[in-house]
Amino acid sequence: MNDQIVLKAPWELQLLRRSNHLVAETLQALAGRVKPGVTTLELDRFAESYLLAQGAKPAFKGYRDYPFTLCTSINEQVVHGLPSTRRLEEGDILSLDMGAVVDGYYGDAAITVPVGRISPEAERLLRVTRECLDHAVAAARNGARLADIGSAVQGHAERNGYSVVRVFVGHGIGKELHEAPQIPNFVDPSRGRGPVLKPGMVLAIEPMINAGGPDVRVLPDKWTAVTSDGSLSAHFEHTVAITENGTEVLTALEAPRA
Repeated sequence: MNDQIVLKAPWELQLLRRSNHLVAETLQALAGRVKPGVTTLELDRFAESYLLAQGAKPAFKGYRDYPFTLCTSINEQVVHGLPSTRRLEEGDILSLDMGAVVDGYYGDAAITVPVGRISPEAERLLRVTRECLDHAVAAARNGARLADIGSAVQGHAERNGYSVVRVFVGHGIGKELHEAPQIPNFVDPSRGRGPVLKPGMVLAIEPMINAGGPDVRVLPDKWTAVTSDGSLSAHFEHTVAITENGTEVLTALEAPRA
């Protein structure tokens, strides 16, 4: 990742709206297909077909040799879960992470959804993780500091008895999937408060919250990260643009301003 933060021009922001709206639309369609008995490979094939039909390309497929359109992470899987013939079961939670490329510009978002009826504990984890993202988006405003985002996520997660994954972070996005700056979901004193957020910055903010401890390990497939203690994990992500008029959530279907 280049360390230079690239500010986007207004015409670039318009292109980013298109790619990110398509990601949000695809995730909404996928969420409606999640039910017991469905395989994550079926969901992956649907997502790829959906993007191609819209004239877009999957952002993840081929990135660092990743072989799929989606990352599908179940229960204790934190991120980068590989789609497979594994069938979803009642009570699972499933994180769907995906990106799209439209006219050379990237969109990126993630949601965690219930599979049928889930436990109250799992419901609470999903709710709090969504709230962590909401707090982060509210903190990502013109004139704030990058560390304000991580502080918002960490504070809300830990007040609710959860932990924040440290080894995976959010990122800038634009003509590349991963651009500067990296966006920790926690306060890292070694980084200071980070750069001032200013108009033209486009950020993919993605809290990953564990019901147990923060540590993760990567499975032998070299992609799937799981909680070290086997606890549940949830993941939500929005791509947002810092503008003169407020913070625009590009992956919200109605693109509201925070």
